[in-house]
Amino acid sequence: MTRAYAQLFALATVLGHRFEDRKDRGATAVEYGLLVGLIAVAIITGVTLLGGNLQTAFNGIAGKIKAPA
Repeated sequence: MTRAYAQLFALATVLGHRFEDRKDRGATAVEYGLLVGLIAVAIITGVTLLGGNLQTAFNGIAGKIKAPA
């Protein structure tokens, strides 16, 4: 009986440490999610603000390139 109790106690200890580590991982995942969202907003804002200027520049470059013969 003592051996079974010792094994159950060891299992509970290992599982306790494992789930304790998951709390930190969950918080880290939320932080990464917020960071990715912020980067996406910055990219969308930059493309929206610079989109017209970039299209004009590319059209100007495309007009200067000669068509292949």
